[in-house]
Amino acid sequence: MRYLILGSAEARDDDGNPLPLGGPRLRALLTALAMRAARPAPAPVDVLIDELWTDDPPQDAPAALQALVGRLRRAIGRDAVVSSPGGYRLATAGPQDVDLLHFEALTRNGTRALDAGDPGTAAEVLRQALALWRGPALADLPDRDAAAARPEALRMAALHRRIDADLALGRAADVIPELRGLVVDHTLDETFHAQLIRALHASGRTADALAAYET
Repeated sequence: MRYLILGSAEARDDDGNPLPLGGPRLRALLTALAMRAARPAPAPVDVLIDELWTDDPPQDAPAALQALVGRLRRAIGRDAVVSSPGGYRLATAGPQDVDLLHFEALTRNGTRALDAGDPGTAAEVLRQALALWRGPALADLPDRDAAAARPEALRMAALHRRIDADLALGRAADVIPELRGLVVDHTLDETFHAQLIRALHASGRTADALAAYET
């Protein structure tokens, strides 16, 4: 079983087939459980209630959560969600089973390769990491901003390092179009701006590099 939460939540069986999850509340529950899959402790009931219903929980919120867990079990498998004292967790979900955890592991490996002077491996591994994203992280949580801040920041860091790796490999001309778009989309990101200047200069476009520096 694989759980995808870098975008709208999905559960896929061992053959890669998506399982029907139903409505947004069920996808939010799967997201809340999957984002904690690496932790040994279960997700506490009160935390899950807060993440699923924010400021408007039902009158008997623990019972409503229990019913929702039952629906999730029917969707992805009875043994897929484990009840523990005080909370719930996904069964046997490791770094390879959750795209967010897989992304984090690949990003660490790619960063280590770049720091060790192996930009070829770094570029390949970081591309694999970034390809796991299908949309905004934790997209189905009703109030995702705080929880998604860390994975979104890691995504930007991975993109910075992947471009660093490409520049180290002499691919400056190849990354210029991408960097121009990133500078427009992330106007306050000084790293993308500096990388664009480096790429233009490395491509022999000194005048364009100077113009980019002055903007």
